[in-house]
Amino acid sequence: MYIKCWGSRGSIPVSGREFQKYGGDTTCIEIRTRSDDLIIVDAGTGIRRLGNQLIGENRQVYHFIFTHSHWDHLMGFPFFKPLYEKTARIMMHRCPFPGKYVETIVTKLMRPPLFPVRYSDLTAQVIYRDGCPDAFEIGSVTVTPISLSHPNGGCGYKFEEDGKTFVFLTDNELGFVHPGGCRHADYVRFCEGVDLLIHDAEFSPEEYSRSIEWGHSSCMHTLRMAMEARVKSLGLFHLNQDRTDDQMDELVAGCRRELSDNASQIDCFGVSRDMTFEL
Repeated sequence: MYIKCWGSRGSIPVSGREFQKYGGDTTCIEIRTRSDDLIIVDAGTGIRRLGNQLIGENRQVYHFIFTHSHWDHLMGFPFFKPLYEKTARIMMHRCPFPGKYVETIVTKLMRPPLFPVRYSDLTAQVIYRDGCPDAFEIGSVTVTPISLSHPNGGCGYKFEEDGKTFVFLTDNELGFVHPGGCRHADYVRFCEGVDLLIHDAEFSPEEYSRSIEWGHSSCMHTLRMAMEARVKSLGLFHLNQDRTDDQMDELVAGCRRELSDNASQIDCFGVSRDMTFEL
């Protein structure tokens, strides 16, 4: 399983010299499987660059999974160039909620006056498939959803292939249980022993004290959950829109000191744009 981050910034895209290391694009994750399926998780602004690459590769089939429908996870969707290719097949998995939730969100997104191109004008073939709330298969990968603790709800996911596991839990507040969300212990069980966990860690402890119920985690809450779950690698995600590269480096260094003080062997890092993983 090959994983690439095309955007890890939270809330709104940013630009400038102080954001070059970690990047300014919002959430988009690419997964390539042993069965040569291409899975795209969320359509933040990072999906624009991904789409440009995929056009060059002449890929034809794309599997989409959404975590939730807040703007920063959708705003790049209309700029995904394969949507305008007649030969493209877009497989939309009905997540984070069953029924026509995804159809409703996507059609509203591409409708004047919000966007000049209508959903009905897309030339790609868009196919909807059942997904959440149960586990489902995409080729060689099993996808297992879990409810996020976040305003308006959503789902995080576990991707399993050939005994390797990747869990993606962005926009998940471990310090507060939102309606429909899970408890801290539930996330510990879900992440038990995974090879790679990418988890929301937007706030420092001081910032979190002023941001409870906003739907994002303190980095220390994220560390605690990862240590209890005994994950192998932890990527800190949903980077605060105002956090510069130097400030993010400081936050990562503080997290690594905390792990060392607790005799933890977890590999901890900040997830940056274009970072790749192979499991």
